[in-house]
Amino acid sequence: MAGVRASGRVVLLIAVVGGILAMALWPETLEVDTAVISRGSLVVTVDEEGRTRVRDRFVVSAPLGGRVLRIELEPGDRVRRGDVVARVDAGAPPLLDVRARADMEAAVNGARAVRERAQAEEQRARAALALAEREVLRSRTLAAAGALPAQDADARETEAQLAGEAVSAAAAAVRAATAELERALVPLAAPSPQTLAGVVPVRAPVDGTILRRLRESESVVPPGEPLVEIGDPAKLEIVADLLSTDAVRVTVGARATIEQWGGAAPFGATITRIEPSGFTKISALGVEEQRVNVILAMADQASEDAVLGDGYRVEVRIVVWEADHVLKVPTSALFRDGERWAVYVVNEGRARRTFVEIGRQTGREAEVLSGLPEGAQVIVHPGDLIRDGVRVREFARG
Repeated sequence: MAGVRASGRVVLLIAVVGGILAMALWPETLEVDTAVISRGSLVVTVDEEGRTRVRDRFVVSAPLGGRVLRIELEPGDRVRRGDVVARVDAGAPPLLDVRARADMEAAVNGARAVRERAQAEEQRARAALALAEREVLRSRTLAAAGALPAQDADARETEAQLAGEAVSAAAAAVRAATAELERALVPLAAPSPQTLAGVVPVRAPVDGTILRRLRESESVVPPGEPLVEIGDPAKLEIVADLLSTDAVRVTVGARATIEQWGGAAPFGATITRIEPSGFTKISALGVEEQRVNVILAMADQASEDAVLGDGYRVEVRIVVWEADHVLKVPTSALFRDGERWAVYVVNEGRARRTFVEIGRQTGREAEVLSGLPEGAQVIVHPGDLIRDGVRVREFARG
């Protein structure tokens, strides 16, 4: 009896140890998140930041140099075509310091000396011409009497012609020197009464709103200095600078969605122009990028115009491809296995690695061309513990 009881205890011990080993070696069931392969619409977009700008912008500049008076108009003020937006006092001559005046006076003295030398050259040339003409008359008389060969008489006439051309050249040099002297005298000349009385008004070229006041306080400006910008804030467009590799994917007339502009809901837009020339831009990471400006017209801007203004930031999503009834898989379920895309399909409680062919992609979904049937259950965000054949169950959501 004692032997039987000992044998029973041994068998029981072996059964307990075997159970423990079986539990330790039994494959663990992993909890995973899953998604079902389904059909629906897929929209591929190019996303980029954009900014609004007034479509027709006019920069009003100073028509001449002078002292611009203080501009009283404020940004946002309405103006009509022909209204005075600035005044330039062109009457006051520029103030000259001692060195500048000395330089100008030296230039005048130099120009005067050049003119005097040119006048002396002209007088010498005219004296030489008079002598040559007398020699011509004398040679003709001698040649007629036979006392001078005809060849010598011809030489005297040639010399007279050359002397006449020298006089013409000297007279031209005098005129050029006179012009240089007059130009050197201009900065030192006193202003005329007509000039002193002139405050030139600068008028608005179109109806619009003052967008920016580039000069506010009274100051001296050169000709062509920008003073104010005028435009119509109701006529806005959006500019988005795309990477050149993205710009070749979009076309004129493509629709877009404007988001993150500060309002409650996005609104539509349409591409009206793709600029033909790109430019280099340094990214935030210091990388040189080739960018292309794409211009969009806002479609539903009746209410947005009251809020959006010039230079506002927006998010632009331009549609480059879209289709309905597309078989889709979440991009979070995809991973690379060598050169191919693959997913883990849940089949009878186990993860099965399945290769798929992918078409168009967005940041969240991808088009399935082959490899997955509609209704298949795939694992999203597969971790390192997921392997082909491991037991899985769907994560229990409380």
